[in-house]
Amino acid sequence: MTSTLTSTERQIGMALSILLVCLGLVMAGVAKQGPMMVHGGMAVALGLVLVFVLGGALYDQPEPSPERLTQYDDAPIRFGIVMTLIWAVAGMAAGVWLAALMYWPEATPPWPATSYGRLRPVHTSGVIFGFGGNALIATSLYVLQRTSRARLADALSPWFVLIGFNLFCVWAATGYVMGQTQSKEYAEPEWYADLWLVLVWVTYFALYIRTLARRAEPHIYVANWYYMAFILVVAMLHIVNNLAIPVTWGAGESFTIWSGVQDAMIQWWYGHNAVAFFLTAGFLGMLYYFLPVRAERPIWSYRLSILSFWGIVFFYMWAGSHHLHYTALPYWVQTLGMTFSVMLLVPSWASAGNAIATLNGAWHKVRDDATLRFMFVAAVFYGLSTFEGSFLAIRPVNSLSHYTDWTVGHVHSGTLGWVAMIVFGAIYSLVPKLWGREDMAWPRAVEWHFWLAVTGTLIYVVSLWNAGITQGLMWRAYDEGGALSYSFIESVEAMLPYYAARTLGGGLFLAGALLCALNCRATMCAAGDRVDVSDRPLVAQPAE
Repeated sequence: MTSTLTSTERQIGMALSILLVCLGLVMAGVAKQGPMMVHGGMAVALGLVLVFVLGGALYDQPEPSPERLTQYDDAPIRFGIVMTLIWAVAGMAAGVWLAALMYWPEATPPWPATSYGRLRPVHTSGVIFGFGGNALIATSLYVLQRTSRARLADALSPWFVLIGFNLFCVWAATGYVMGQTQSKEYAEPEWYADLWLVLVWVTYFALYIRTLARRAEPHIYVANWYYMAFILVVAMLHIVNNLAIPVTWGAGESFTIWSGVQDAMIQWWYGHNAVAFFLTAGFLGMLYYFLPVRAERPIWSYRLSILSFWGIVFFYMWAGSHHLHYTALPYWVQTLGMTFSVMLLVPSWASAGNAIATLNGAWHKVRDDATLRFMFVAAVFYGLSTFEGSFLAIRPVNSLSHYTDWTVGHVHSGTLGWVAMIVFGAIYSLVPKLWGREDMAWPRAVEWHFWLAVTGTLIYVVSLWNAGITQGLMWRAYDEGGALSYSFIESVEAMLPYYAARTLGGGLFLAGALLCALNCRATMCAAGDRVDVSDRPLVAQPAE
């Protein structure tokens, strides 16, 4: 970190770290007790560590070579990849434990912090934001520099974004364990954490735009369109959904400004568009860069990728209300969400088909290269998940699937089969390049990881598809007298074999993630000095 910063940049970093210490002291002093005080202490500890690291570097490390300005700034990207792997293991381990508790609820330890309700958001936030968010930030900075042939606009902003974002993720996870939540799906952190994330995210957006403005390439590659949509819309969603009034400035408690059905509508406008722009648009940017580069094939249709972009941006915004079928939400709003959800199939399948068609003429590489196979499977699952999402949004289908494990299976077909697969493909492409090696330290382990991930995903998703449909049919079964044929507890007992299979599938996927983390660690520890000649330099080169 410090070796890439000038003495002036280290001094500015120290000043920012001191401000973080002061912020933590204010939080702890005002709160005096509870999660907010603990989080203030965390900010103080992180700030002090950064002060000592940067302060020591002022005297112990020489100034970086002026040649650094002719090279891409990859140091923060390396940090982002490491944090991606840490959150992958932590978040997925929490998920497997929770899946096991669905089968063995008596295994819950007798402490409030270990209850299902507190650990569940640790899993969802850890995987979505910790694992997915770090992957998106790191890969976006990598792709931005390569497709623009421009170094990041400054050296400090990337570090502030990545360190600040991970501080938010730690605040979120530890807050849940301590019982702190504002009870909004995928937006549980309290008001002070939300404000911190706004500061981090605005810095991220400014860094992206400033770097893009410095580009040496006149054309903005399509991956950057998707990344920009992800950054901009997530900021808008986060701010609107988390508008809240603190109970007191010294407590991590607040109440939303929205009420009743308006609150539900805003929540699922946020929730579904978090899927659209965090879990879809950003990762499509990843797919549109890494798949063609790995396959050494141009995108099959560049125009189709742009058409898909505008279709996703427009249609997705209207689809959130399909989560609220058969509720107090006005019927026409439910119908509007259902209609746009079905229309979404067109741009979604355009991107999935575009990715698969890009592999025409490169199927031998898919057969032989497990990294490229991760990306291919991601495109397939993206197409399948988007079809299923449009199907489940249709009101009569939703009446069967809603509140069942079918929805959970659908979500995990997207997160495991689409999001995690493309992230692992990107990681296996990036780690050797960023650490100066020809290939991963354990090439065969990549193959093992692929089959563990695919097998685990299929077991997990298929078991929950069956569980959900079984639940829906049991809940709507009536006897001749018009009474329910099954009690609720009978439907729960019928789920046991599916929950056991779910735990097995999640365990296999976690084993693959652990193998990936160990493989990456071995690759990083054996870093070389190889320079990738295909990595386009920042300085102009003479024609050959």
